Amino acid sequence: MKLYGRLSKGTKILKQACVEKDDNEGTFHDRLEESLIEVCKELDISVPMWLKKNTSEFAMYRKTSFEKDQFIESTSFDKFEIKIDI
Repeated sequence: MKLYGRLSKGTKILKQACVEKDDNEGTFHDRLEESLIEVCKELDISVPMWLKKNTSEFAMYRKTSFEKDQFIESTSFDKFEIKIDI
């Protein structure tokens, strides 16, 4: 499983990162959570709050986005998007 993360401000992409996890280790939920934490570390951002809308988007489209208000700390970007490639 590969998880891609991207920070954007308006229409400009500020930073991108990708992490890859072995599909044989742990549950899908565990691998997703670990990958999200690693992508956030690579992008040097805090881990956002995962809302019900993120679960719905991720289940339907294999991607979701996080807005500024889902972060406890202030951010220098407008949106954080993640996408999975299985």
